[in-house]
Amino acid sequence: MELNDGNLQTLTEFMRKTLDPDQSVRRPAEKFLESVEGNQNYPILLLTLLEKSQDNVIRVCAAVTFKNYIKRNWRIIEDEPNKISDPDRTTIKANIVHLMLSSPEQIQKQLSDAISIIGREDFPMKWPDLLTEMVTRFQSGDFHIINGVLRTAHSLFKRYRHEFKSNELWLEIKLVLDTFASPLTELFKATIELCQTHATDINALKILFSSLTLISKLFYSLNFQDLPEFFEDNMETWMSNFHNLLTLDNKLLQTDDEEEAGLLELLKSQICDNAALYAQKYDEEFQPYLPRFVTAIWNLLVSAGQEVKYDLLVSNAIQFLASVCERPHYKHLFEDQNTLTSICEKVIVPNMEFRSADEEAFEDNSEEYIRRDLEGSDIDTRRRAACDLVRGLCKFFEGPVTAIFSGYVNSMLGEYAKNPVVNWKHKDAAIYLVTSLASKAQTAKHGITQANELVNLTEFFVNHILTDLNSQNVNEFPVLKADAIKYVMIFRSQLPKEQLLQAVPLLVAHLQAESTVEHTYAAHALERLFTMRGPNNSTLITPTEMAPFTEQLLNNLFKALALPGSSENEYIMKAIMRSFSLLQETIVPYIPTLIGQLTHKLLLVSKNPSKPHFNHYLFESLCLSIRITCKANPTTVGSFEEALFPVFTEILQNDVQEFVPYVFQVMSLLLEIHTSSIPNSYMALFPHLLQPVLWERTGNIPPLVRLLQAYLEKGAATIASSAADKIPGLLGVFQKLIASKANDHQGFYLMNSIIEHMPTESIVQYRKQIFILLFQRLQSSKTTKFIKSFMVFINLYGVKYGAIALQEIFDSIQPKMFGMVLEKIVIPEVQKVSGPVEKKICAVGIIKILTECPAMMDTEYTKLWTPLLQALIGLFELPEDDSIPDDEHFIDIEDTASYQTAFSQLAFAGKKEHDPIGAAVSNPKILLAQSLHKLSTACPGRVLSMLSTSLNAEALQYLQGYLLAASVQLV
Repeated sequence: MELNDGNLQTLTEFMRKTLDPDQSVRRPAEKFLESVEGNQNYPILLLTLLEKSQDNVIRVCAAVTFKNYIKRNWRIIEDEPNKISDPDRTTIKANIVHLMLSSPEQIQKQLSDAISIIGREDFPMKWPDLLTEMVTRFQSGDFHIINGVLRTAHSLFKRYRHEFKSNELWLEIKLVLDTFASPLTELFKATIELCQTHATDINALKILFSSLTLISKLFYSLNFQDLPEFFEDNMETWMSNFHNLLTLDNKLLQTDDEEEAGLLELLKSQICDNAALYAQKYDEEFQPYLPRFVTAIWNLLVSAGQEVKYDLLVSNAIQFLASVCERPHYKHLFEDQNTLTSICEKVIVPNMEFRSADEEAFEDNSEEYIRRDLEGSDIDTRRRAACDLVRGLCKFFEGPVTAIFSGYVNSMLGEYAKNPVVNWKHKDAAIYLVTSLASKAQTAKHGITQANELVNLTEFFVNHILTDLNSQNVNEFPVLKADAIKYVMIFRSQLPKEQLLQAVPLLVAHLQAESTVEHTYAAHALERLFTMRGPNNSTLITPTEMAPFTEQLLNNLFKALALPGSSENEYIMKAIMRSFSLLQETIVPYIPTLIGQLTHKLLLVSKNPSKPHFNHYLFESLCLSIRITCKANPTTVGSFEEALFPVFTEILQNDVQEFVPYVFQVMSLLLEIHTSSIPNSYMALFPHLLQPVLWERTGNIPPLVRLLQAYLEKGAATIASSAADKIPGLLGVFQKLIASKANDHQGFYLMNSIIEHMPTESIVQYRKQIFILLFQRLQSSKTTKFIKSFMVFINLYGVKYGAIALQEIFDSIQPKMFGMVLEKIVIPEVQKVSGPVEKKICAVGIIKILTECPAMMDTEYTKLWTPLLQALIGLFELPEDDSIPDDEHFIDIEDTASYQTAFSQLAFAGKKEHDPIGAAVSNPKILLAQSLHKLSTACPGRVLSMLSTSLNAEALQYLQGYLLAASVQLV
């Protein structure tokens, strides 16, 4: 694409169309942009557009498109084409910093993100001057530019907060500190001075306080991995200024907005985080500063109001106290009973209260409420922080804290009892307090795993929780109902089974509640109860115990999907999946009705897939319906195909990328159930499965390979007779996969199925070419994964066509090639083969080479006979060699940076491991003994002499054991 006005104009028109609400206009425009993004100069055109376009909307659109383009394509993946040309990469890096700093804030943010994505890959090795270019801009004095640099640095360095320690990381951080730490400190001091100079200028203060917040975030990132020497030497500068900022109160910066945190709150929140980091990780160095920070943060907490805008500040301040109180060093600060009472009264109890803002979220923004409350992303909520502080205090002062709170809990429950309608929030706070007091250790899988023995959970359940669950009106006091359901869910491992069974029908009833939070919690609680393990590794709650409630459970779950706000509720869908899985064949009578509802739901969500978890559980539920029903009656597979194929066809025709891998998995499951020949409906689809475009997407590869394997298993003869012209296409897929280090094993899965199932005459002409392709790959890049797969393949070939055929095909490619493969690959590497089926294939293949290949007995290959036998006995008896050479790096599918949906394995579409040798050989060791006996009978004395001269004593001993077990001897 040339850099000219015509192309800029074309790009502008298509950008505008991508913003059109009409799908018929928007989709083609998106497809067009996708089709040209591989062209050279495309990203440069986007940058030109966002810099020079007169239309602000187009500029922002170009910036977002550019950032997403970089996100998808910047990372270079081995074996895959480089999607951005080198000249474009160089031009982008040369211009993007300047462009970002000179753009308005909306565009600056997008470009800043793009820089951090590029930096993640290229900094520091391939972009050494990035930091110096940024640091020199500190001198500009223009805070629009300085804040742009700080924002970019923040997005570049924040990954230091969660990266694993490594030498590379240390070197990078050291380089950053050498270049950045000193200018950052100078900028910090200068900005604080400017704040004093401009103390009465609100506009200047807003910009300066934004800078201070960003500087404080950078301080956190740069100090996270370890305490850098520079910051230790300059601790006085940073900590005294941080302390002053915490106590600062400039009236101009106070806002009237009750919801949105102001600049002052954001800065103080970050400083609390920084202080907590030092208190936790560098307590010795931080000790001189700690008392004044505790005082300042305590004062902040006591004076902060209940408004939402203080939430982040309050929760970070409480988190600071929580991190301090659980360190033995600081225990003395909290020992006094009055201090504990004061913390409980002034900090914990007020921040556990259910505020009107929480009530609003509960009713009007249930998705966000659930995400915060259930999924632990409520890190920045006051309640979560207060819980953490209770837990921290209980570490050293469990007795006194429990005693103080028991008083509060009793008085709150007393208030509630006086007038439930008015005082229900008191009970809510009481339940929350009990929960935080009782929870010592928690996991997502088991709920609370360790509880405070001073709290009687069962008694509290009977007296205060069951009453709410038992209430006839499921819509009365929805918050308390949700609390009660959550109590059952988190203490499920602590409550006795009979109480959980008592709760199940009550939870089923709550699936009908109007409140989204309430019916979602009910679904989630049931799903968690159904996964609990009982004795003998079975589920704690059995299908028999569920029998009285099965119909009601399934009815209510499906009805809940029709409630407002829950049409794509992932918790309900997960509960449907888990119910199917638990109930097994008891759901068969309901499936004809339910499959219609699931299919209808699939059709609706395929129009615009937006909830990946919901969609995943929906497909899992479909797989369970198929598996369970067809297990009872395999002939019902046809009725599932009738129900599902129209929707599947629509998904494939509309290329719904998120769903295509799922469709292939469900089709594989259906096809594998068929017992006779392959149905015509599948054969019609076969040519389409070989289209190269489908194989371009990483996420399609595993399910497509499995589907082709199912085709080969069920219909190899049909393919050979009626679709022989498609065999080259099938081999083309193999050739593409085998060339990729990430997907070569998938290529071998496919080839192994071809060898096992296709009629010999249909592939005989291609055999030599297949081996040549494999040797070319061996020469270009030999990885352990490839060697293991290669070994399984050649041995399967030997098992299927015989050892002589294997030797002949090798030697037809190049004389003596067979010996080289045995000597250089099979003998030294067979120990690396893993997996019972793979080991069995290799063992049987090697036995055939040893005992059914004349060339092994009387040519130059004979010298390899004993080493090969030795290697085989090693495969049987030695531990697997799982070492991987240091220089090898396997790219996992999950790591490939692409916007395509990665492959999501459906657990309930799982494929049984297939053993191509099957019952023909149950014990390869016995087969070896029998085959050697047969060989020694044909060549008396030869086998014994080879064994006695060159097989080591230990191997010989094992071999004698095999001969004994098989009741044969060598002659």
